[in-house]
Amino acid sequence: MSFARTYSRALFGMQAPEVVVEVHLSNGLPSFSIVGLPETSVKESKDRVRSALVNSQFIFPDTRITVNLAPADLPKDGGRFDLAIAVGILLASGQLQNADIDSYEFYGELALSGEVRTVRAILPSIMAATNVKRCCFIPQVDDELASLIENANRKAITSLQEVWLDLNGQQALPFNQIYNNENKINVANSHNEFDLCDVKGQQQGKRALEIAAAGSHNLLFLGPPGTGKSMLAQRMTGIMSEMTNSEALETAAVYSITGQHVNLQNWKKRPFRNPHHTCSAVALVGGSSTPKPGEISLSHNGILFLDELPEFDRKVLDSLREPMETGKVMISRAARQSEFPARFQLIAALNPSPTGCHTDKRSSPDQVLKYLSKISGPFIDRIDLQVELPKLSSKELQSQEAGETSQQVKNRVDIAREIQIKRQNKANAHLTNKEIAKYCILNEESLNYLAKVSEKLGLSPRSYHRIIKVSRTIADLNSCLLIDITHLKEALSYRSFERLLAQLVKV
Repeated sequence: MSFARTYSRALFGMQAPEVVVEVHLSNGLPSFSIVGLPETSVKESKDRVRSALVNSQFIFPDTRITVNLAPADLPKDGGRFDLAIAVGILLASGQLQNADIDSYEFYGELALSGEVRTVRAILPSIMAATNVKRCCFIPQVDDELASLIENANRKAITSLQEVWLDLNGQQALPFNQIYNNENKINVANSHNEFDLCDVKGQQQGKRALEIAAAGSHNLLFLGPPGTGKSMLAQRMTGIMSEMTNSEALETAAVYSITGQHVNLQNWKKRPFRNPHHTCSAVALVGGSSTPKPGEISLSHNGILFLDELPEFDRKVLDSLREPMETGKVMISRAARQSEFPARFQLIAALNPSPTGCHTDKRSSPDQVLKYLSKISGPFIDRIDLQVELPKLSSKELQSQEAGETSQQVKNRVDIAREIQIKRQNKANAHLTNKEIAKYCILNEESLNYLAKVSEKLGLSPRSYHRIIKVSRTIADLNSCLLIDITHLKEALSYRSFERLLAQLVKV
């Protein structure tokens, strides 16, 4: 009898729990069984591993083989354990000798030829292995992505034969291969498909976009078709500050879980997600029987753009309310729970009437009110900036005057964001009520003015605090240490949706 143990990791939400792969060779009729709550794709590993060993010129043991994936109560899926199982069989059968095997982790799906293929969620696995200071054997195609993790020890492989040669000390694999993407990143940044100077007019919309980018505030554009709502939203990521290393890794880890491509040439650029209004709550928030991240998690640390907002199902929109406050989403199922990050910045756009314009007299005030009532009050309450974009005049459309570029606006946004990070280590939109009292001090004149406006507009406590946070961002953009009444008045001017509803109710 012979026994061996190797290590790998499962996928469980954003976590990568350790899986101990135990291989036992015993006397008896030849068989190969895998236990430890494996799903179908894991059970099929025995056929892939058998062919991979034989085609890599190894001897497949003609004995009873039992593979246990511990812990037994943790579901395992995918082909990520193939490599760990194959190495365990080589160790147990004496074809491989390595006294330091406990200091390694193995990830990879095996082809029948012995080649090692990519696996999903490689980033969470390597990040977890780095915490326990183990070296990871990973597929070559995943190595450049894994190189983004600081202090990660890794070896890139293309075949099972390479693993055997390295562990036997015959041919060492490159350790922590370095990739230089700086030139690629510069080329990627040199061309911006969506530049703010392409948008004609709409100065208030551009100003609101700048404030939203500087303070991570949620933003709503309303106006007739063709006024530039979608154009402005598409240019948001071009004026936002780049993500930090930790933020970029968090976002890349979410994409890694879903198996989506991570753009290594520009991996610190914030994501922009634009789901269609027919998407379901599961697609937007996340879910399914095996919890997976939705659009709000894929837009983590970036932009979630919802165009034609009233066309979304009301229940779908209301499912965003809690993630907008907490920055995370918990997907609960009978068998398990998974938590995914969802610190997204919402940009929404809508036509203020079912006919496109509420002043075209094609819809009555009641019809317009019914149309806008598809969006719940608590949802609108979570949007900091509400800006109405008017129709452009012929003079504005024909103007050849060059507007500000995205880079010029981004420079101001970067300065304002740096001020916020130094002062409170977070964006203004994420300040708690306690932090608002500390960092957003209003003088007596401003407090009295805000109190009067709040009573007149019937602002909720949440809207009251969000106006103060927007005022703080405006002050930061103006490099002002204190908030004055001009900053407060500008923040209050961005409440167009609430004013429109008030007008319709009066009519």
